[in-house]
Amino acid sequence: MNNPLPAELPTSYDAKSIEATWYRVWEEGGFFCADASSPKPPFSIVIPPPNVTGVLHMGHALVNTLQDIIVRWHRMRGYEALWVPGTDHAGISMQTVVERRLLLETGKKRKDFSRNEFLTHMWSCKEENEQTILRQLRRLGCSCDWSRQRFTMDEGNNRAVRTMFKKLFDAGLIYRGDYLVNWDPITQTAIADDEVEYEEHASALWYFKYPLKGNEGYLTIATTRPETMLGDTAVAVSPGDKRYAHLIGKTIVLPLTAREIPIIADPHVNPAFGSGAVKITPAHDPNDYQIGLAHNLPFITIMTVDGRITSAGGAFAGLTMRQARGSIVAAMEQLGLVDKIEPYTHRVGISYRSKAIVEPFLSKQWFVKMEGFAQKLRAAVVEKKVQLIPAHWESTYFHWIDNLRDWCISRQLWWGHQIPIWYNKKEPHKMVCSAELEPPAEVVAAPEEWVQDEDVLDTWFSSALWPFASLGWPDMTADLARFYPNSTLITGHDILFFWVARMIMMGEYALGQQPFPETFLHGLIFGKSYWREASGSGILYLDADERLQYELGKAVPADIHCKWEKMSKSKGNTIDPLEMIDLYGTDAVRMALCASASQQREIDLDRRRFDEYKNFSNKIWNGARFVFLHLQGDLDKGQSPLTAEAFASGLDEGLLGLEDRWMLSKLGHVINNVNGSLAQYHFDHAAMEAYDFFWKEFCAYYVEIVKPVLFGKQGDSAQRTNKQRLLAIALCTALRLMHPMAPFITEELFQRLKKLLGSPTAGSGADPYTQEVAKALQAPACIVAPYPEVVRTTDINPAIEEAFAIVEKVVYTLRNMRGEMKLPPAAAIDIYFVGAADDPELALLQESSALIRALVRVGMLYFQGEEPRIGAASMAVSGRIKIIVPIPEQFAEQEKMRLTKEQQKVRAALSKVELQLASSSFIANAPAPLVEQQRLMRAALVAELAQLMGRLSEM
Repeated sequence: MNNPLPAELPTSYDAKSIEATWYRVWEEGGFFCADASSPKPPFSIVIPPPNVTGVLHMGHALVNTLQDIIVRWHRMRGYEALWVPGTDHAGISMQTVVERRLLLETGKKRKDFSRNEFLTHMWSCKEENEQTILRQLRRLGCSCDWSRQRFTMDEGNNRAVRTMFKKLFDAGLIYRGDYLVNWDPITQTAIADDEVEYEEHASALWYFKYPLKGNEGYLTIATTRPETMLGDTAVAVSPGDKRYAHLIGKTIVLPLTAREIPIIADPHVNPAFGSGAVKITPAHDPNDYQIGLAHNLPFITIMTVDGRITSAGGAFAGLTMRQARGSIVAAMEQLGLVDKIEPYTHRVGISYRSKAIVEPFLSKQWFVKMEGFAQKLRAAVVEKKVQLIPAHWESTYFHWIDNLRDWCISRQLWWGHQIPIWYNKKEPHKMVCSAELEPPAEVVAAPEEWVQDEDVLDTWFSSALWPFASLGWPDMTADLARFYPNSTLITGHDILFFWVARMIMMGEYALGQQPFPETFLHGLIFGKSYWREASGSGILYLDADERLQYELGKAVPADIHCKWEKMSKSKGNTIDPLEMIDLYGTDAVRMALCASASQQREIDLDRRRFDEYKNFSNKIWNGARFVFLHLQGDLDKGQSPLTAEAFASGLDEGLLGLEDRWMLSKLGHVINNVNGSLAQYHFDHAAMEAYDFFWKEFCAYYVEIVKPVLFGKQGDSAQRTNKQRLLAIALCTALRLMHPMAPFITEELFQRLKKLLGSPTAGSGADPYTQEVAKALQAPACIVAPYPEVVRTTDINPAIEEAFAIVEKVVYTLRNMRGEMKLPPAAAIDIYFVGAADDPELALLQESSALIRALVRVGMLYFQGEEPRIGAASMAVSGRIKIIVPIPEQFAEQEKMRLTKEQQKVRAALSKVELQLASSSFIANAPAPLVEQQRLMRAALVAELAQLMGRLSEM
């Protein structure tokens, strides 16, 4: 009785109907769950927790696809694979989102609420966003162990953060002090040095005349920040600058404030900058801060937390820093104290989170002392305890360490881990630190006498504990003992300092061991931006509809510019991963991302890649569908199905032809190459190896070659059964090979193959391929089936591949000849292969007649030592063999036209070369190799022309 399976298999792949089903089966079947007591070797990875600020973007889709590929690969290779999922509270970003929402909905600002009221809104938003993110991760196919899901502010992480804070505090590695920090006036909090991005801004260099006390003239200073002059407490010159030696120690009357300030000498002053004299504002410039400490200068704060001038600015109080700049320059011009203004471009710090211009700001903050960690951070990479992949990131990492400053870990927010320090109200210098979730005993006993620090910790502080806190630290849990250190880390290179380095630091400090032995730093996704020059100034980015037509291949007009840029909503070059999943299917999106993930700093992601891999999904589907049809057989045509017993008896290796041994050799190659590529994080290579094998080698060649045998036009029933076995082996292997990259379609087809063949048990005498595939089919699902490995290295045979390549080249040549002759697909043509009688290539082609017939529509095949005299014919050369195709009479005229056009083209090229060689100036002045190259080209064109003329003459 025929198996009804093929009738159930549609002719095209419908991703939506399959994806939800299989994800539910995997999750409910417990396939994602890791067992800490398992005897299998452990493999663990922690997810870079996405921020709970909204939906996932394409960068999230990339990093999570790559992680899932590695996790599925290890799970199938027999590891106890744990992928810990979780989300990040994203302190500044999340609080900013909720503040904006509340302002729109209620008209209230954060401080119009009590802290607890505001945090209630924060937690509500977190729950809503987190559920959205988790649903999206599931749609992407992420095989996370959801039973171990974490959040960076859950109770366990809260305890871990407090424990680490106290550990560092008790060791004297955390301190609090007044320090010049990077201040974000929009979010109104300090940010760390590496959260500041720098941009080149066109500005000016202002030269101001500062009056000397006693009407003794002026000293001209140069500054890029006029607004900070309100906080000047000195003017400095270089000690070796003879121009100003007589002024050192004298006093200046600071314009606009009438404050008297000294002229000092300091070696940090560059005499070549500006006038050689600089204003010193210790409270608002990092260099001036150090000079202020060295010279015991006053520190005057002239900026409020929201970026406005304080009362110390007198008449300018209340202005923003930007407004104050214009007003101060205007006031100095009115006083006649502006000497000159020069254009000047300088680097401006921008907040990583809010994109506000960062202002140096003096405030009381908490810091981690980094000096003691720097050497260990360097040693971790130098000694390869942590390997950065690609290795070129090492120089960037070392540069960061060489410029390491103390880490500012306090943030002036309400959302986050509140600093576990309590101050005595009567004696503020008296403080207690506690790692417990409840306040310390002293505070509980007299709460009215104590107050907790209002600030929260930098989000990266809690994230730095993620590899071990997510496994239960500070308790030595079974998970921590089994899965720490993590096996690897995959993340974007843009958080090498924010996160990766700090995890290395904290992991070693907490547990004496780096958190992972290697980390793959993938590139950032760039999209294509399209814009027109706007009238006036600036550019106008195209809207989504207009941009889409160019993204999908329409020619771009001359007035529209385009280039690859980091994805940004404002530039309109973002691609929504969920939209792509809806359009193309999850497997196509994953494969496109995998194929794009080279080890470069940038990943140029073209929307057309998703369409390309949707086509590949259909190729997988239809390739498998063909195999299923022919494994099932057709009893009405006398074609028996391949039963589990027939498959399990194994390949008859005596019946394996060149094409079969070639397929086994290519199968070994692709298994080696995909495994090797994944081991080295060459995701793009792995994707292309799998793509090329399935589409080109399996479908385009092997399936086509075996069709005559399957259809009963060649061979006998034993050969047909053997071909069925090898088709099943190749398909089952390819499905498992591609599963980590394209899990849904491969699971569906694997299950259908199981339904068709059952769970066969191969005998001990069966070949190793049959044994390996039989074992795989006994697995309940492809997700836990064994990943392919080379089962017999001797089958990877260069001689077999070389022989097949000869046949392949002949087939390619014949197809081209048919195309040039414009023969209809059904037209069978006779072919003459001409070569030396003892040429092994000619013998090989004769032995491979069946292969050639399977791949090209042919009539009679002739193999001979001399050229036939057959009149009109088309000729080509493949290797050492001349291929001659008699031209059917009805096509002779068009072949003459083709040869005539080809002759005209060759004559034109020959004329051009001869003209150049006839030029005495060319011969005299051109390099000798170029002249020789042109002579060789002339000889080749002469020979080609003679050949064309001969063929035309014959016709």
